[in-house]
Amino acid sequence: MDEELRSLTERVRSESGGAAGYDRLVTTESTDELAAVLVEQGQPLWARELAAFRLGVVGDRRAFESLVLLLNHRDPPRCASASYALARLGDPRTARAAAALATNELRVAYALHPVRLLVELRAPEAVPALITTLQRRLRPHDPYRRVALACVEGLGSLGDARARTVLNEALAHPTLAEAAVHALARIPAQR
Repeated sequence: MDEELRSLTERVRSESGGAAGYDRLVTTESTDELAAVLVEQGQPLWARELAAFRLGVVGDRRAFESLVLLLNHRDPPRCASASYALARLGDPRTARAAAALATNELRVAYALHPVRLLVELRAPEAVPALITTLQRRLRPHDPYRRVALACVEGLGSLGDARARTVLNEALAHPTLAEAAVHALARIPAQR
């Protein structure tokens, strides 16, 4: 059992309160059984999360919609497990969905994991979405510094010259300046 699955199962075991279906969802090898949990009415959130995660890490695209919903959940551990599974799912819609979540100003409080997922995917949507999200975070007194910092670090990791302007703007923000210096250093010099 990998570390992410172990962490998820420990958290979900507590949430399930010892429900009978928990052990079955952890041990079943049937992707059809896991997928059924995603569409059956009345299934608790913990069961849907566990089923979607297990399907996602094996590349079963039936988990896509559930994982995207969990990626934008108010509970950070759910977002983290969804991000991990989406990165392994291999669905071409993932980057577009993560970009939409990262740039949604109404849900910016939950944008941290979509931003990190975009960086991990290194998809064409990543740099434009991170630039947009970071530009919005550079307003005075913006409360989402963790999201801004993830954008700065992610843009540095991606090393795309299109990020140079917004990273230079980030230098003026004390909480972002050091990360922006490092990010700019990772962008190849213009020729």
